[in-house]
Amino acid sequence: MTGEPKGLGGNLTDYGDADFSAYLRRSFARSMGYSSEMLRRPVIGIATAASGFNNCHRTTPEILDALKRGVVAAGGLALDFPTVSLGEVFLNPTSMMYRNLMSMDVEEMIRAQPMDAVVLVGGCDKTVPAQLMGAISAGRPFIQLVVGPMMTGRYRGERLGACTDCRRFWARYRAGELGSEEIETVEGNLAVTAGTCAVMGTASTMACIAETLGVSLPGTAAIPAVHADRLRAAEATGRRAVEIAAEGVRPETIVTPEAVENAFRVLLALGGSTNAVVHLTAIAGRLGIEFALERLNALGETTPVLVDLKPTGVNYMEDFYAAGGVGAVLRELAPRLHLDALNVAGETLRDRLSADAPYVDRDVIRPADEPFRDDGGLIALFGNLAPDGAILKRAAADAALMETEGRAVVFDSLADLAARIDDSALDVNPDDVLVLRNAGPRAAGMPEAGYLPIPAKLARRGVKDMVRISDARMSGTAFGTIVLHVAPEAAAGGPLALVETGDRIRLSAAAHSLELLVDDAALAKRRDKLGPPASIRATRGYRRLYLDHVQQADKGCDFDFLSADGGR
Repeated sequence: MTGEPKGLGGNLTDYGDADFSAYLRRSFARSMGYSSEMLRRPVIGIATAASGFNNCHRTTPEILDALKRGVVAAGGLALDFPTVSLGEVFLNPTSMMYRNLMSMDVEEMIRAQPMDAVVLVGGCDKTVPAQLMGAISAGRPFIQLVVGPMMTGRYRGERLGACTDCRRFWARYRAGELGSEEIETVEGNLAVTAGTCAVMGTASTMACIAETLGVSLPGTAAIPAVHADRLRAAEATGRRAVEIAAEGVRPETIVTPEAVENAFRVLLALGGSTNAVVHLTAIAGRLGIEFALERLNALGETTPVLVDLKPTGVNYMEDFYAAGGVGAVLRELAPRLHLDALNVAGETLRDRLSADAPYVDRDVIRPADEPFRDDGGLIALFGNLAPDGAILKRAAADAALMETEGRAVVFDSLADLAARIDDSALDVNPDDVLVLRNAGPRAAGMPEAGYLPIPAKLARRGVKDMVRISDARMSGTAFGTIVLHVAPEAAAGGPLALVETGDRIRLSAAAHSLELLVDDAALAKRRDKLGPPASIRATRGYRRLYLDHVQQADKGCDFDFLSADGGR
């Protein structure tokens, strides 16, 4: 408990006279037209991530209205404030580079301004992780409210949803199956409403993780952005925010090691985004909760994939919501979950699941004894090519490529990839392994470049998938036999820097291994010849800070000084 809410009397500006500070603050607050009665209420801050460069958050004004309605009805004063906005497709080189910046903004504004609790309004890929990281570090009572996923569009009788279908049609265009007019028509029908991507990509995965962690109200993760239920959820969130301000619900009472393990298990059952491994690791790290990638594999052996959504299945988030949403998944996983975990509604997971089971569409969410696959959708790989681990989304991979040995075709950078991937002279075959390096956190900000395109000459021959390995990420909406987050990255001296075209690489999903089949003596000689590591050019500002302090993927790519131990 944190004691009685302080309202506008909290976090006073320092003028050397507290009474004067309070008097001056009230005076300026009155200039906004608030009555004395309103100014005596508990203050609920609302952190908003909307901007003109962020299509996902277009419904934020409506959501704010509903939130404020709930806050006022419960006896609070709602004050919204802006933070850094991370519009995924509008940022160079990648929104991942700015996730930590947004988390710092959220943390400092919560800490500096007078609020008794805060509601975090956001949705796009890096937004929810950044908000959770910042709010957890700030230590105030908070609730996450996501903006919700898009509804689907249509193209010639087929449903379309960003962005898995974006990639599928782009691959057909690259292979010469679609013309310029057709791809332009598809472009206009992929994202037709406000909201985050319509599939189980990173945004929806993180929304489901937030609900599982207990920091969002139950049942709110999957509501479509344009559904009236989204506004009702906002109003309920506003009401509850006033209550947790009075109760003093601190982040560490909700985000516990048990809640984090529940979230990882749900991630596996969803066949969710690989990015969630990095983000959830960083979120947990803000409270000193460690989660080893070996534990991910252990959970995966006893966690079936229960959800059939793109990119691993055929359905969309609107179907998931109608089918029963996160609650239905939790109910199926109940025997494997920590049921004493608390949520911001003030109940345990056991309490939540004790209610009568609602309708579930079994075409979308399977029972645990009839899963879509028996083991979890993600695995961690280890070996001499990934000493600190790498991630493979096996639920989205070609089963025929899961036990593979192939010849490496190496690309030294994103520029090298762009220059050569479609060159007709590229020496590449369908059973080769495409390797991209210098695309990790330090080298390039860890962009979503791990979804290496199939070389054009192979795509035209009908090749749909190949083993691809990199120290980059890929979009949660992507698919294929793709090994990501290789740690340490090449720019940090990882073995990926030593691979040469023609080397043999062995991938074994069954053994959770990724091996470069080159003897240690040869690798030592190559290391002696290595030049300076690739890295982002930065001499000042945030990019300099980023380069000096970003950690590797197995540590969540958080800044060393922002973790619970302050980087010690």
